[in-house]
Amino acid sequence: MNIVIVGHVDHGKSTVVGRLLADTHSLPEGKLEAVRKECERTGKPFEYAFLLDALTDEQDQGITIDTARCFFKTAKRDYIIIDAPGHIEFLKNMISGAARAEAAALVIDAKEGVRENSRRHGYILSMLGIKQVVVCVNKMDLVERSQEVFDKIEKEYREFLNNIGAVNPKQFVPISALHGENIYDRSKKMSWYQGPTLLECLDDFPKAPPLTDRNFRMPVQAVYKFTNHGDDRRIIAGRIEAGTAKVGDKVLFHPSNKISTIKSIEGFNSTPRSEIGAGWSTGFTLSEEIYVTRGELMSHETQPPQVGTRFRANLIWLGKKPFVPGQDYKLKIHTQSQPVRIHKINKVIDASEAGRTLDKDHVSRHDVADVVLETRQAIAFDVISESETTGRFVIVDGYDIAGGGIIINAVQDNQENLRAEARLRDFNWIKGGVSQSERAQKYRHNPALIMFIGKPGVGKHKYARTIEKSLFGKGCSSYMLDGTNVLLGVDADLVWVESTQQELVRRFAEVAHILLDSGQIVVSTTNAIGLADIAAVQALIPDFQILVIDIDPSGKNIESCDMRLNGQEKESDVFEQIYSLLKKKNIIN
Repeated sequence: MNIVIVGHVDHGKSTVVGRLLADTHSLPEGKLEAVRKECERTGKPFEYAFLLDALTDEQDQGITIDTARCFFKTAKRDYIIIDAPGHIEFLKNMISGAARAEAAALVIDAKEGVRENSRRHGYILSMLGIKQVVVCVNKMDLVERSQEVFDKIEKEYREFLNNIGAVNPKQFVPISALHGENIYDRSKKMSWYQGPTLLECLDDFPKAPPLTDRNFRMPVQAVYKFTNHGDDRRIIAGRIEAGTAKVGDKVLFHPSNKISTIKSIEGFNSTPRSEIGAGWSTGFTLSEEIYVTRGELMSHETQPPQVGTRFRANLIWLGKKPFVPGQDYKLKIHTQSQPVRIHKINKVIDASEAGRTLDKDHVSRHDVADVVLETRQAIAFDVISESETTGRFVIVDGYDIAGGGIIINAVQDNQENLRAEARLRDFNWIKGGVSQSERAQKYRHNPALIMFIGKPGVGKHKYARTIEKSLFGKGCSSYMLDGTNVLLGVDADLVWVESTQQELVRRFAEVAHILLDSGQIVVSTTNAIGLADIAAVQALIPDFQILVIDIDPSGKNIESCDMRLNGQEKESDVFEQIYSLLKKKNIIN
């Protein structure tokens, strides 16, 4: 079982870990004596924390900088301890360490009492979905092993966690890590405490069900194509995060709605196998070759993940600049990366001050928040109660990881009905004799939709014509789809009422879908579809990339897009920029 030890700096985490190792006789032979001799040589008093704080910087500064892992075992099971740093500057490292844990021991100094990181760590453990928590009230020897002090800390901390809706600890244990009381051996000096020792608490925690028993999830890491020596395998590679899969299973890829059957399980220099489970990095070949890319989530057909553009999340913000609405960030979840914005801030909490709700329209550094996030395109995910690995995410601001959190639930967006329509269409799509992979290999590019958006008269048409012609000149299969042509033909029967816009977008996307399915790069411009409709178009063509080029002479538009022009740029310059973007997104090889 993986357990993480957290707590405010200097509250004694490393000493607790050192004691666990020493008292369970899990140290390498001679290690304890070697540390004692080193302390004697340097004139420092021996501390059990030195068993763990192996890094030079940590010993110099007396704090744990990074997470350290070590092992011990009891008669019941083996443990991996993750010792997470307690200093606020290393909060990111603490979260990284705790994210791998099934259970946690949170350490509070009996003399100092509940401190800001005690509160913050309690919230973070809950946010990471760790439900099995024991609180160790340490250094009881410094408060004369007072039950009154212990009861006061337990009452204060339980009330705090209850107020913020965080995890409810299974047990509070009064300990003295320095003297080894109530860790492995029961304290004879705190007879008023009749509960379990720390090790008894940990042993009582039930082991989480094995990941292989959960729904199958494999985020696509890469797709490999072999051509040497007549090898024509196309391998979908990734790490299986949960569940098992076997040859012959029908599998679904999200959000593209692609469906196929596992033909073989591939491994490097390994014997053939018919089944594989969570924890393995592997590759699959499929009976029917389909075009999937990094970032898609592979599942069984009957146990799909959530797919959408909005979800409610709990997050902690660590960025130097605040997390603000109206600004683009990058969301990273499993192997997926997508532009993301704040759709709604439900509440911001100061997790270091008794869960005080803050009156803010942004999220500052070290704040925790309940928010609804919105991605530009639909992504596949799970809520945290279903899967930790596909229910956790980080947010990148510029080049820095600035925040992280968990998905509480999916939030319905306006495109849910369109996605359902697209799923029904894609599952029953009658395929031709030429696959998308074969078309991509022949054309040397993947299909994509380049949409020019903007008000009438800003120059959309001239750019679209230039891009189509220039791509064609470079050997690409390109086609310009002007909205007027769709209006005069497919839309000729439409009578304008309130719902006409939605139907117009739907038909436009279906026409684009057919052209994209034929492998082309479609360059489109229409006055009838604006930035607000792009999400609807993407919902109907989830298996194809869209590049959105907004032409805004005013320079005031801040809506999310792939490129923004003012309409005065030279066509040749615009083509060069778009061509670079197509290569960057691996649309053109």
